Amino acid sequence: MKLLLIEDNASLAHWLAQLLREQDFVVDCVADGEAADQLLRQQRYDVVLLDLNLPQLSGKGVLRRLRERGDGVPVLILTASASLDQKVLCLEIGADDYMVKPIEGRELVARIKALVRRQVPGRANTLLCGDLGYDLQTRQFSLAGAPLPLPPRERALLETLMLKQGSTVSKQTLLDGLFDLDDEAGVDALELYVHRLRKKLDASQATIITLRGVGYLLRLREGV
Repeated sequence: MKLLLIEDNASLAHWLAQLLREQDFVVDCVADGEAADQLLRQQRYDVVLLDLNLPQLSGKGVLRRLRERGDGVPVLILTASASLDQKVLCLEIGADDYMVKPIEGRELVARIKALVRRQVPGRANTLLCGDLGYDLQTRQFSLAGAPLPLPPRERALLETLMLKQGSTVSKQTLLDGLFDLDDEAGVDALELYVHRLRKKLDASQATIITLRGVGYLLRLREGV
């Protein structure tokens, strides 16, 4: 899963990014509202973590622009303000959740997972594609009831396909989800990860289909 952290306090941003990367999230960080707005126009994220007091453009300004253009990405406000009026205003203009600093790491991770789960039909904790299962709480996969351990980037790739199963996901969307802004992303690397996943899913009822010029699709094998 890929997160955008918008925070102008450098030490706090570093701590949060490190915490989230240790949980195998892909994290992009920006320190001002205008840069965040531009990035949100170009990239897809699973959750946005948004401070309110930002240079260039306020957090509320970022949120308003996001919702005005119809982008429904979940937004979690991270702020030092415990004002009820502030909280109500942020929720009214489109925030999905609100946390007051100082942030406790386990609660932050749990809230991120809850926001992702809200995007899943039925809000189930476990997604299934045949005998391939994915637990949204633990972010672990299983195959025919047995654990399916995956390296972080293979898991991130399969997460995206699982969350979008039945729909085609473009190569660019998958690349954006695998790599942060500081990584050198390439189609060759993506194709290598897809190849590795297909080998691990050889015996599965689920398969990854290539739609040339369009992207990849996770679905049940023919005849299942």
